[in-house]
Amino acid sequence: MSRDTVRRIVCIVAIGLLAACGGRGGKGGRTIIQNKGSDTLVNVAQAWAEAYAKIKPDVAVAVTGGGSGTGIAAMINGTVDIANASRKMKQKEIDLAKSKGIDPKEWVVGFDALAVYIHKDNPKKKYTIKELADIYGEGGPVESWSDFGIEVPGCDSAKIVRISRQNNSGTYAYFRKTVLGKNDFKLGSNDLHGSKDVVDAVEKTPCAIGYSGLAYATEHVGLADVAKDANSPYVTPSVTSAVDGSYPIARPLLMYTNGEPKGAVKEYLDWILSEEGQKIIKRKGYAPVIEISGE
Repeated sequence: MSRDTVRRIVCIVAIGLLAACGGRGGKGGRTIIQNKGSDTLVNVAQAWAEAYAKIKPDVAVAVTGGGSGTGIAAMINGTVDIANASRKMKQKEIDLAKSKGIDPKEWVVGFDALAVYIHKDNPKKKYTIKELADIYGEGGPVESWSDFGIEVPGCDSAKIVRISRQNNSGTYAYFRKTVLGKNDFKLGSNDLHGSKDVVDAVEKTPCAIGYSGLAYATEHVGLADVAKDANSPYVTPSVTSAVDGSYPIARPLLMYTNGEPKGAVKEYLDWILSEEGQKIIKRKGYAPVIEISGE
């Protein structure tokens, strides 16, 4: 029996599992790529999937969110082809994956400025990393906007409403690592499941502050400038400041596969990293990984 014949048999047996042939069997011979994870990436992942369907009608990319931890867990369990993440895999996740015969391969597909959102009427438009840690970190002394010597219109109690993400979110993990360091979050924050939910909550709550991906910014909510410390310049979150690293809470956006991708999965990732795919991520408000001509 030839190697090609053996491989075809393996692919057929593996339908519904993480397949060596690169993708999963669907109706009518259509290849289905399962893609799950980060809520930060979910909008651009859906845009990629929709655009790719026009190029490769025989390939369907099924996109779901749920958070970076959820996507990584699904990849480890062999139920998705690609896991989206807004943080790197933890060593314990890598160890668990390898114990199950999974070899995680990391792909940087873009960059994001993790924006700090405030209500449009909030007069405090600039924050150092320390000030954010004082607001969000366990033991941090800042509890009210009056601690900064300001009054926020519509915020009658003056108490800061801290909007955060659930703990399986890559955004949560990255904010904790970059802003809080070894410290933990204060108890009592309003922990939301989706990136868009954070921005919506801040928009409707004068006392609130939150953090989320830059791509979820709207004209109805304020974006804060952030400085590394009191002696550093305050930088506005943008595609440019994410790429050049001047914005202090910029991060890579990642995809994970089980080893080197093959077949339809490899073709899809190659397309995402091409100029055509990177134009889409830029249109969605993220920074591309390559220089795009004519932009």
